[in-house]
Amino acid sequence: MGLPKLYPILDAGLLAARGHEVRWAAEQMQAGGAELLQYRDKTGSPQSILQNAAIVREVFAGTNCRLILNDRADLAVLADWGGVHVGQGDLSPDDAARVVGASRWVGVSTHNDEQVRLADTSCADYIAVGPVFATGTKLDAEPVIGLDGVRRARALTSKPIVAIGGITRANARSVIEAGADSVALISALFVEGESVEKVARDFLEILG
Repeated sequence: MGLPKLYPILDAGLLAARGHEVRWAAEQMQAGGAELLQYRDKTGSPQSILQNAAIVREVFAGTNCRLILNDRADLAVLADWGGVHVGQGDLSPDDAARVVGASRWVGVSTHNDEQVRLADTSCADYIAVGPVFATGTKLDAEPVIGLDGVRRARALTSKPIVAIGGITRANARSVIEAGADSVALISALFVEGESVEKVARDFLEILG
């Protein structure tokens, strides 16, 4: 599988806190050239998640962007999205794959070497590692793994690696050089005085 170097995540909580609509954020990412996009909603009802998933799918209709839903394999199928991303407390990658089917991607979050080893033996299509740097997006964030953690993960798996946590335009290139195939962005997409579209395009240029 070919994993785009930019992995933007639209987080419902962050969007609401900043007063942004899901449609607006999706339109910014579409204009910014996103070829992969995750939607994450930790507190919404299944109905609201599906409603927002339909909005995002409408925005990206006719593009080659793969849409990934966080946590809920069942809703990813109902929304007709391209995959699901699971955490350590969700369905296992293998169970998620049984729900979504062979045509959809399954990604899994990992936070240490042992979790990377387990993910490597699973049917996960890609493995997320992090947080690479300190992040304020998650209140219950795991310990920072640093660039050395990315290098160790690269040595432990041949699967594509998505690095997440505290990644900015200033350090994104170093994360790729440490062995990540892609960088995930959440709050870094929103910079005072700059459009999300411009920030996304800047990252794409930096990542090459």
